[in-house]
Amino acid sequence: MTRNLLGEIEGRMSTFSKGQKLISNYILENYDKAAYMTASKLGKIVQVSESTVVRFAIELGFEGYPEFQHALQEIVRTRLTSFQRMEVTNHLIGDGDVLSKVLMGDADKIKHTLEEIDRKAFDDAVDHMVRAKNIYILGIRSSSTLAGFLAHGLRMIFDNVRFDQSTSGTEMFEQIMNIQPEDVMVAISFPRYSKRIIHAVNFANHAGADVIAITDGAASPIAPQANQLLIAKSDMASFVDSLVAPLSIINAIIVAVARKKQDDLQVRLRQLEAIWDEYDVYDKNQG
Repeated sequence: MTRNLLGEIEGRMSTFSKGQKLISNYILENYDKAAYMTASKLGKIVQVSESTVVRFAIELGFEGYPEFQHALQEIVRTRLTSFQRMEVTNHLIGDGDVLSKVLMGDADKIKHTLEEIDRKAFDDAVDHMVRAKNIYILGIRSSSTLAGFLAHGLRMIFDNVRFDQSTSGTEMFEQIMNIQPEDVMVAISFPRYSKRIIHAVNFANHAGADVIAITDGAASPIAPQANQLLIAKSDMASFVDSLVAPLSIINAIIVAVARKKQDDLQVRLRQLEAIWDEYDVYDKNQG
């Protein structure tokens, strides 16, 4: 179950010391700002020592302040409105070099994703896609671009890819209503999480299909129903999230599946090239 950190702080207020109450009150009113403050800066603002801030984090069951700060940042990502997210991002970047900060941040997300991803879950996900009768791919709003890219890549390999591009909950269930245990659903969801994706994942899970979730953490609402959980780092880049890390995972999936289906794919690609040439699909003038 996802931890309700702000609720815990509010509920334990009467048990805190005077200094801890000062920290608590500030966090409850300004968690979006506190999430990106050092322990020292937070202490200065509420007029307590840095060590008091650290002990407060430990009192709440965290190993230290960095873990507590990360928990606050997760709240920011999942609870703030688009406008509030923009304000936080502007505060973080300030007057600095936007291009450098965003690109370096993206590179860091890919690095941490590679270090922490579950390799067995990745391999199992690839194997299930190769063996699946049908592959259902779901992603809504910003995640729809990721889902579309995955669908495009897998359709070069398979004929059984079903990319759900419906715009309503009822249409989505019409698309997936026949999902079976021998099928695979790839669900892609990042904050702010879509309720439609959550419901669809639950539906697929109850139908006995294999569910592959590409999302930002174990606390994601689609994670508990996933058979293979592929976690990609995705911190705020602005009013939307940076999606370079999940896109890299999707690239890796397409490459890994293609390698397993290499013989069939070579035949298929030759056929596609012939069709593209016949219908003059691509510009052959290379300058």
